[in-house]
Amino acid sequence: MHVALESPNQPDVIALISELDAYQDTLYPPEARYALDLSSLQQPNVIFAVARNDEGAALGCGAVVLQQGFGEIKRMYVRSAVRGQGTARQIIETLEAAALDRDCTLLMLETGPYQTEALAFYSRQGYARCAPFGDYPDHPLSVFMQRLLVKQ
Repeated sequence: MHVALESPNQPDVIALISELDAYQDTLYPPEARYALDLSSLQQPNVIFAVARNDEGAALGCGAVVLQQGFGEIKRMYVRSAVRGQGTARQIIETLEAAALDRDCTLLMLETGPYQTEALAFYSRQGYARCAPFGDYPDHPLSVFMQRLLVKQ
C-alpha cells in the first residue's frame, strides 16, 4: 500500500467519499454534519491524500484544509475491509508532513461521539480534545480535537 497527494476528483475517490457520507448518514442528522463537497476539496488551500493498494485501488483518503493559523482535518475515511492495517495512520502521517511543509503546525478536527474507532485512532496519533474552533457551534454531536506538529 502507498499514500500520495492526489486530486479528490477521481471516480474511485468520489466513491470513497460517498461511502463516508452514507456511513455518517446512519449516525448523525444533517444539521450535525459538516462535510466538505467535492468542489471545496479541490481548492488551492486543501491537501488531499489517497491510500491505494498495489493494484491501484483506492482504500482510504483524507484532507487538510489550511486556514489562518491552523489546518483542519476533513474527509478521513478508510474502507472497512482494510481497517486495522495501518492505512489511516499512513494517511494522517502523509497529511501531517504535507501540512508541516506548508508551515502549518496546528491541526484540528471535528468528529462525532458515535465514531468511537475514529476517536480512539486520533487519540493514539496524539490528538487531544479541545474546545470548538472556527465557526463550529458547541454541539453535543461534535467532538473537537487538536495536535501540535513539530518540525523534525
